[in-house]
Amino acid sequence: MRIDVLGAARALRDDGSPVDLGGPRHREVLAQLVAAEGRMVTTDTLVDDLWTDPPVRAVGALRTFVAALRRALEPDRPPRDPPRVLVTEGPGYALRLPREDVDVHRFQDTLARARRDSGAVTDLGAALAAWRGPAYADVPGSAWAQRERTRLEELRLEGVELHARILLDSGEGDGLVAELGALVAEHPWREPAWGLLARALYRAGRQADALATLRRARTMLVEQLGLDPGADLQRLERGILNGSAPPEGARTTWTGPGVRLGPRTTVALARTLALAGGDALVHSRRDRLTAAQAAEHTGDLSLTARIIGAYDVPAIWSRADDPEQSRAVVAAAERTLTALGPDGPADLSARLLATVAVESRSADLSGTELKRAQQAARQAEALARDLTDPALLAFALNGVFLQSFTCPGLAAVRDRIGAEILDLTTRHELPNFAVLGRLVRLQSASALGDLDAAASHAKAAEQLAAATEAPLVSVLTGWFRARATAARSAEPGGPTAATAAAHYRAAEDALRTAGMPGLHRGLFPLALLGLRLLHDRPAPTDPHLDWGPYRPWARPLVLLAQDRVEEARAALAAVPEPPCDHMQEALWCLTTRAAVRLGERGIAARAEAALRDARAEHAGAASGMLTLGPVSRYLAEAEACAGAG
Repeated sequence: MRIDVLGAARALRDDGSPVDLGGPRHREVLAQLVAAEGRMVTTDTLVDDLWTDPPVRAVGALRTFVAALRRALEPDRPPRDPPRVLVTEGPGYALRLPREDVDVHRFQDTLARARRDSGAVTDLGAALAAWRGPAYADVPGSAWAQRERTRLEELRLEGVELHARILLDSGEGDGLVAELGALVAEHPWREPAWGLLARALYRAGRQADALATLRRARTMLVEQLGLDPGADLQRLERGILNGSAPPEGARTTWTGPGVRLGPRTTVALARTLALAGGDALVHSRRDRLTAAQAAEHTGDLSLTARIIGAYDVPAIWSRADDPEQSRAVVAAAERTLTALGPDGPADLSARLLATVAVESRSADLSGTELKRAQQAARQAEALARDLTDPALLAFALNGVFLQSFTCPGLAAVRDRIGAEILDLTTRHELPNFAVLGRLVRLQSASALGDLDAAASHAKAAEQLAAATEAPLVSVLTGWFRARATAARSAEPGGPTAATAAAHYRAAEDALRTAGMPGLHRGLFPLALLGLRLLHDRPAPTDPHLDWGPYRPWARPLVLLAQDRVEEARAALAAVPEPPCDHMQEALWCLTTRAAVRLGERGIAARAEAALRDARAEHAGAASGMLTLGPVSRYLAEAEACAGAG
């Protein structure tokens, strides 16, 4: 099944034949659920959007539309089987389809990938070619559809420009002149499009036409808007005049035609933008690596060390967003450390060692790599203390924190690290690392079940984030509040499980575009599983849930929920030990629950031994983002199972 909304809404079967979706309101319901990107849309919202003045039986009519859509989308579903595509969730409905099966989601994901990796240019071209007209074209009058059309049209234009830029940067792009000429004719206020058209003309050997295009852009901007062209267009015009415009195959370090930033400037800009999250965070990591590689190519050892160590962006999560990129940074840092030797400048060595510790996220390492990273963290801390450099010590302690997940039950240790970071950064006015200290303490208090203390740290972190323009903090604290709601839902008089699930979904929506895939993947399904375990319910079995890195530990419980007992037993036997990261207690508890359900005494005994020192903590709560409940509950089950018989 495939659904397309880039044009009129339609659904196609796997063989390409169309699905009859019904009348205009049926199609609008489906379109609005597509726009929600998997989130639940309440019945009230759907009714208000479908009718300006809802009739008395509006809710009943909506249910009729939904029932008809379900029959159309799942024609072979037995009457008593629950729907899997258009599902009822809490007070509304949600659409459950893989993102690659919905054209608008596929387009957005491809655009995001192309921003990070120019190798995705072919996929981006195909995604742009899939547009059949304005998005949600057959829902013309609805306010929500107009907002989505406007947003998606801006993304489409950005995609067209990015596609052209990548092709021109790589020396390709034959035939772009006509396409870009049409683009500037239709959207004359988009300066990047004028610059790309001029570059395409220049590449085609039409220098005079390229200059005429830039002068036309200048005239239009000055006469109609009273504005001079931006710096990028001015720089490009000078480059064409003197023959130094970007040649074929040229790669700019930063976005924008013709921009050339040195490694010092690039890494400073990347460091600043990293705090913004989203695309800025993705670009900052990419450009940080580019700057380090450029510095290495200069052969200047001191410059290289300073560039690599200058990206001291606070890091809170023990799984890398881009493991391959992190490994490349670590390798560059280790090469530079070796070249500096044991007698190299202590401050440079300390920053390189701290970089190794921070970038070597524990969830992604082998045993040998983990030991090397932990040693680097200890060495960086010792050097930083000797140098009495507060900023350097805060950076080194960040590495110590990320390498403090050696075994379950160390929340109190991490709280002490967070307290020192907070004290250090408060005394020396280092606000970005003060945010880190608050978040570390939030996680530690959450792990220890002290929700009042964790809430206090969350509020303080948000206040600091407002001053430092760090929007990612509110994403993390939003997850903490969802975690707290989930915990209270298991208490008498607390919120319902459905309310807790809705809070998790809202937090998931905020995280989706935050630029932190290492944190995002699998987190929401794991949170839902934890919520179900709190209420003694089976694991969620929705096949569209992306369990990400947590799949091996969740799979036995999912299979048990489907009554596939022997498959669950085989899956449990294949479960590895959890990585040394924020989720290790949670994953051991999942193993415990499956082992107890299946009567696997040996596995239960192994889990009991691993969890013994975490008895006072809450499973999964070291993340500050979800909870499976007290570890003691699972530990008691493991002890009973291991000692049975």
